[in-house]
Amino acid sequence: MKKPIIFALDDDTQVLRAVTRDLKSKYRKEYRVMSTESANDALEALIDLKKKSEVVALFLVDQRMPEMLGVEFLSEAKKHFPAAKKVLLTAYSDTDAAIKAINDVQLDYYLTKPWNPPEEKLYPTLNDLLDAWQLDFQPEFDGIKVIGYQFSPKSHDIKDFLSGNLFPFQWLDAETSAKAKELIELHELETTDMPVVSLQDGNCFKNPEIIELATALGLNAHPKDNLYDVVIIGAGPSGLAAAVYGGSEGLKTLLIEKHAPGGQAGTSSRIENYLGFPNGLSGQELTHRAITQAKRFGIEFLSPQEVTSISEKDGYKSIMLGNGECISTKSVVITTGVNYRKLEAEGIDNYTGAGIYYGSSMTEAQACSNKEVYIVGGGNSAGQSAVYLSKFAKNVYIVVRKKDLSSSMSSYLIDQINDIDNITLLGHTNITKATGENERLTQLELTNSETSEIKTVPADALFIFIGARPYTDWIQLNIIKNERGFIETGRDLSRYDNFRKIWKKEREPFLLETCSPGIFASGDVRAGAMNRVASAVGEGAMAIKFVHEYLAEI
Repeated sequence: MKKPIIFALDDDTQVLRAVTRDLKSKYRKEYRVMSTESANDALEALIDLKKKSEVVALFLVDQRMPEMLGVEFLSEAKKHFPAAKKVLLTAYSDTDAAIKAINDVQLDYYLTKPWNPPEEKLYPTLNDLLDAWQLDFQPEFDGIKVIGYQFSPKSHDIKDFLSGNLFPFQWLDAETSAKAKELIELHELETTDMPVVSLQDGNCFKNPEIIELATALGLNAHPKDNLYDVVIIGAGPSGLAAAVYGGSEGLKTLLIEKHAPGGQAGTSSRIENYLGFPNGLSGQELTHRAITQAKRFGIEFLSPQEVTSISEKDGYKSIMLGNGECISTKSVVITTGVNYRKLEAEGIDNYTGAGIYYGSSMTEAQACSNKEVYIVGGGNSAGQSAVYLSKFAKNVYIVVRKKDLSSSMSSYLIDQINDIDNITLLGHTNITKATGENERLTQLELTNSETSEIKTVPADALFIFIGARPYTDWIQLNIIKNERGFIETGRDLSRYDNFRKIWKKEREPFLLETCSPGIFASGDVRAGAMNRVASAVGEGAMAIKFVHEYLAEI
């Protein structure tokens, strides 16, 4: 947390130097002392401090100054820092003005010059005032602030990006938050500027692109080298495990992530069946631990950065990035995971990001307070989100096509859901239409598949967790996939007629190797994967073992 500020103002250089010396001597451990000779410069500095979310605890201001009187300055300063204590430095002839200022600007005290010795005439007074200020002081959030409209898709994307990349931030609704309105006025923002991201240094980014925001936050989107031992594409649990083992075993390792580390697991509010964590842990917590561990082993992490294609030449693999840069590597591990399948119903696309969300329930949970929330999907991710959102929402409804959850969800989650009063299961039900007002979701049409009954219900939010569509469309290289787009590996490749036309090595493919030697797949993107965090982590570690064996051949 930043230190509160004691602000001194006096146009007399010698007096200002003396008071600054005395203030620093006594208070520098707990407060930052700022001083200036110009009242106009001081007012500009206060605006800058406000933009940076700094806090002024006390003003110590001379009454007689050429640019404006001390009382006039305190009146202006009060607009920016109303809770700060106000002390006026006066000569004996100015005491009447000081007494009048007690009512005019709620002056807390006036001191006559000189104040020597400060141990008797300065510090006791300031100590009392600062102690009183501390009693009422409530520190503001000291971090990134996002100002925008709740049902703006762009606002949702930015919140999702910051949350996924483990940047703490404060969401301020431009329509309802007093703090948001204060910042809008301070930074002279317009409606067209939204969403706005205000950083700790006071810089504001108006309607920023994700890559622009990532660069400002210090994320790395450009590779440092041209050649790597292994490039891992995708930073879900499998990719993170591969990065940890690649780095720990001395491979020059590059990990590339398009959006945010953790994958679908990273958005999970609670993972309760992961080995070694009997009380469970959040997806963000697991991701933070894994990223920290991988970086400790010296891996390089690019995010956000998209891989658009892989090609091969003379045994080396070329990775083409979305920004046009090209990387060479001896081996590749594809761990791009899966995306949630789109819900095919009328109106869904109209409100995506404005009440309808694919996964990512944690970033919008606060907005669901006392609201009617619907979840589509019967897997563990849907169940975990239902449990989490039930803490905020008035009611949570789980919509599934089957009769119940027994065939698709872990029994421990089903038991939890059954014990929560405000969660309702709607079996044999499909969502067939979404409607809204003011560009946000307000209603859903539900159709019962057994009775064909159709009813329209009020809905404030809909979270979609259906199906698993592998993220492999970007792969242009001749890599064999199954009919659903999952990457085939190992001995399963022999089932395909064109395998021998592609595979030209005498040995058989390693267990996680694709039909292209040196290119491996692990985690949910691989055909036959178990779709569990623990198995994805195991496959990521195993992939590095096979990378070593492949590198020994070349």
